[in-house]
Amino acid sequence: MPHEQMNEQQVAAYLSMDEREVLKLAGRGKIPCRKTAKGYVFRKGEVDHWIESQMHELPKGRFAGIERGVSSHHGFDHHALLVSELIPPGGLAVPIKARTRDAVLRALVETADRAGLVYAKDNLVQEVRAREDLCSTALAPGVAMPHPRHPLPYDIAASFIVVGLASSGIPFGAEDGSLTRLFFLICCKDDRTHLHVLARLAQMIHETSATDSLLSAQSDQELREMLLKLEQYVLDHA
Repeated sequence: MPHEQMNEQQVAAYLSMDEREVLKLAGRGKIPCRKTAKGYVFRKGEVDHWIESQMHELPKGRFAGIERGVSSHHGFDHHALLVSELIPPGGLAVPIKARTRDAVLRALVETADRAGLVYAKDNLVQEVRAREDLCSTALAPGVAMPHPRHPLPYDIAASFIVVGLASSGIPFGAEDGSLTRLFFLICCKDDRTHLHVLARLAQMIHETSATDSLLSAQSDQELREMLLKLEQYVLDHA
């Protein structure tokens, strides 16, 4: 539940972080919380958004820990395939036919719509665009993970990921000004699945060599096979 309240110990377990580090972040105002006579109180939904905002700065090892903590908290099996299972048949576009940020977003949503996963296509495009306007989801070199700011359980048939690979780089608002070619549209019916997906994907694309390999895919099937192999590698080495 996004409004679930947590204490320091629970947040430390959730993030697989030392409790002293959580207290340090809280004391410096680096993580959303409020101080009470008994200590700090955290809202889980705010912690989730904080994790997302920090993903471009976190070291690789932290993603695996976060996924373990999140999975345990929500009862997920963090040893199970996730990303590969959420990409539907017809859920990849290689190459994606787009040259601008908005064209990419529309093409990704249309791909999901053709797969029968979208009830309100125009609304979903608007929600994903609004999230990008807040802050670009181009969080790794060459890769972006667009998504709505909040889950849209009534606009989609099921949680899904659709993937697009552009033939050349597209300006997508990356902090360093670099261009983006690989796009994962993440649409989940609930916050817990969304965060789990983000943490898993972050592990998969953190290594430059992994990203370079994905960018070399020449077809939908080749990209799907690469993603499956990469996710299995992450699980085997977690």
